[in-house]
Amino acid sequence: MTGHKHLKRRVRDRMAKTGESYTTALRHVAGRARHHHESALLRHVLGGGHSEAMLLGLGGGIGFMYFVFEYQGHPPMLTIVAQAHPAPMIPLALTRAGAPHEIRRTGSAKVAERNLRAALDAGRQPMCRVARHLLPWRDAMPFPDPVDVAVTGLSGDVVRVRDDATADLPLKDFLAAWSAVPKEKHQLIEITGPAAGEPDVAGAIADTAAKLTGPVLGNAFDVNFGLSGMRKLAAQLADTKGKQGWTRRFADPGPLLDRLSECLEVEYTAPGATRPLYADFLAETGRAEAAAVYREAGGQWSRVAVAAAAHTPPPELAAMVADAVLLEERGVALLR
Repeated sequence: MTGHKHLKRRVRDRMAKTGESYTTALRHVAGRARHHHESALLRHVLGGGHSEAMLLGLGGGIGFMYFVFEYQGHPPMLTIVAQAHPAPMIPLALTRAGAPHEIRRTGSAKVAERNLRAALDAGRQPMCRVARHLLPWRDAMPFPDPVDVAVTGLSGDVVRVRDDATADLPLKDFLAAWSAVPKEKHQLIEITGPAAGEPDVAGAIADTAAKLTGPVLGNAFDVNFGLSGMRKLAAQLADTKGKQGWTRRFADPGPLLDRLSECLEVEYTAPGATRPLYADFLAETGRAEAAAVYREAGGQWSRVAVAAAAHTPPPELAAMVADAVLLEERGVALLR
């Protein structure tokens, strides 16, 4: 978490110099663009065609997951995933877009490197799932959280990687990051031809609505997902007496409030908890009323992010989150 602490210090320094909000300063310091990672990456690999908003929607669109993870030797880590989760977005988007593709996994680093070179030799840009904490331009994390990147070239022992931007990485370091995702070791997605037919917009929207209302996993953790997860966040922020309430649970909620802001604007999301970009998808597909509601919801989540970055007391934030939940409930009703 040392890198994360250093990042926060740089963000605070920039805020002091420029007067920017925490979330605005964060985007500048972290070098993170105001786009959605997976759909922007996929649009780059596809070379255009569908919009970023369309690819987001086809990939599952929006969601909500709320957990506070506690690891020995590390402070509590809040994670909110405001995009569709946990199903990987890129394969879903490709399938619903009618784009033929192959997904390869192997336990062998040698076979993985051979697959990578073969895809590049075929003139393609394979997308690989790697451990984000092993990419030198990303922050350290206490667990191997995966992120999808595209490989756009390999020259000698240097890999050209497309993440939020393009960077070079020694092949051995790339292979180490590629090997460090246990459940999807050396995953490679290769698009093998152009998309055909009309995209499955109706199926994508129905799936998004189902995941927001639940169940998502079919077990006890479903309380942390979708509308239920949003309500849980609001309840724990409002609770000043219970053991799970933020007031009693965290002696210093400041770092978690910073993280809340990050998760609604930057991490695992596009700005506004991904809602404005999803609204673009809905507008593009002729669902203007739902688009308007989700655009409003995105604005409310951004207001929550700004208030969290200002370290607004949790009970006051709870009321703002509750207002966002009301908009989310209206939005889901319009998706059905």
